[in-house]
Amino acid sequence: MLPPPRRKPRRRRIPKGALPMQKRQMKPVAATLDPQPTLWQRIKKDVMRNWLLYVLILPGFLILFLFKIGPVGAMAIAFQKFSAARGLFGSKWVGFANFTRLFSDPYILTVTRNTIVLAVLSVVVVFPIPIVFAMFLNEVKQKKLHSFVQSMSFLPYFISAAVMVSILSTVLSPSSGLVNNLITAAGGKPINFMSSPGWFRPLYVILEIWQTFGYSAIIYIAAMTAIDPALYEAADMDGANRWQMMRHITLPSIATSVIVMLIISIGNIFTVNLDRILLMYNPSTYATADVIQTYVYRIAFQSTGFPDYSYGTAVNVVKSLIAFVLVTGVNRIADKVADARLF
Repeated sequence: MLPPPRRKPRRRRIPKGALPMQKRQMKPVAATLDPQPTLWQRIKKDVMRNWLLYVLILPGFLILFLFKIGPVGAMAIAFQKFSAARGLFGSKWVGFANFTRLFSDPYILTVTRNTIVLAVLSVVVVFPIPIVFAMFLNEVKQKKLHSFVQSMSFLPYFISAAVMVSILSTVLSPSSGLVNNLITAAGGKPINFMSSPGWFRPLYVILEIWQTFGYSAIIYIAAMTAIDPALYEAADMDGANRWQMMRHITLPSIATSVIVMLIISIGNIFTVNLDRILLMYNPSTYATADVIQTYVYRIAFQSTGFPDYSYGTAVNVVKSLIAFVLVTGVNRIADKVADARLF
């Protein structure tokens, strides 16, 4: 039996005037889509959608602009013999005369040394304490005790510098202070701590620790909450004790936060607590207590004669430039050593 003959495929008729698919002109896709909104249109849309959030951050932006960004332009008075009566644009331009006076001032070396010593003590002594406190507090498993200790450590941050110094002066009073009463009871002689140049730096560091360690520890406690609990469980199964877990799990996990805070601390190396120093120091402690900020304060707002705003601004300009160089250098070192940077 012979196979059936094959049918020839029918050719599809193309209507007259129509073109094949290959010859049809396709419109570009971009022409059919809506035009992309501009940057300002996207910003306007976002502001309209989240206007309440923008209202909340508006005071912060005003403070940033008025007290941080705006005064940068006023640094021009460092190159002038500024007069409040003539204003910024009417004062005489003196070039680098204020900076020449700064580098030839013999007393500037004393206040710079005092500032650096206090700043180094703050970095070396004060900076590690919040880290240690946060690591030990992380080991407290009772929630009520944990919350109570954290709240009590955070409380001194809200106490003003005037109250803190007043409490310190009362405790260290040579006539009725608790410390001197104990020294007298032990057979010693009362010590006037607040008037002794040698005691100023230890007292400053003690107040710095007391007032700020609880607040600074919050950053590290928050970083510890992101640590995976499975790491501790695995270490516990391997026989690691709590000290080994803190060293090999907790500390490496918060290393990035520690480096960032260290960079910020280095940036503030020439910025000490002016309010606390003004309340603590007196002419008898100038040898160790007088720092750049207090020196500029006395020059710019001295009670005798005319305030020298230009020289005080020149001192602050040099201080800011040195701080910028230090922050940039530490940031690069941290990026190369620990692969963590602030900017």
